[in-house]
Amino acid sequence: MRIAVLADIHANLAALEAVLEDIAGRQVSEILCLGDSIGYGPDPGEVLRELRRRGIRSILGNHEYAALNRAYLERMNPDPKRSLEMTLPLLSAEDLAWIAGLEPVLVHRGMRLVHGCPPKSPTCYLFYPNARMLERFFLSFPEQICFYGHTHVLSFFEEGLPPEEGMEAELATYRLHPDRRYLINPGSVGQPRDGINNQAKYLLWDPDKGTVSFLGVPYEVQRTVNRLHQLGFPEFNAQRLVW
Repeated sequence: MRIAVLADIHANLAALEAVLEDIAGRQVSEILCLGDSIGYGPDPGEVLRELRRRGIRSILGNHEYAALNRAYLERMNPDPKRSLEMTLPLLSAEDLAWIAGLEPVLVHRGMRLVHGCPPKSPTCYLFYPNARMLERFFLSFPEQICFYGHTHVLSFFEEGLPPEEGMEAELATYRLHPDRRYLINPGSVGQPRDGINNQAKYLLWDPDKGTVSFLGVPYEVQRTVNRLHQLGFPEFNAQRLVW
């Protein structure tokens, strides 16, 4: 059995389509999404419809939370706030109802899925933690693995090891020790910020083999850039895709 874990699609349909095509050739039994499927990108409705069409189980990200909570939206930085304000009119009533039904945490097949950090925050960042912070996070959930997103950076933290060893994972396969616990970020499908390359990122978890594999998939970046320009989204959103 292989499970694909996606995060931070951010309304980038071209990136999502490339990842789904890659997944189709890898004998994957299930696809899960860690939230932030909207925001920044030009295709929020199309992305949400694709997730629903394929039955991809998803949780609440901070951008979905902002779509539901005006007070949180007002506290966002200017570019994501403006992007989300432009996103909301592009969503259908069905899209908004789907967002309203998202939960902040999913415990499934012995793993925990959150967007921000455990046990269930969609908004807090697990970004460059020190050893004390990691210890606190590991104490907050009982499962062996917690997959999380939000930072857009591939990460692989193993309980008991120095945090600097897991802060920036590589596009590689990592073996899981059966008696150790993990916090793992698959990176971002739609807006990677990992310093590796601007390919769409996701991971495959193989519980039978006890491995996670971080993968990068090329996609038509210019297609998304052109759509952003066409719709008048902040230029910063396009610049983040072409590095």
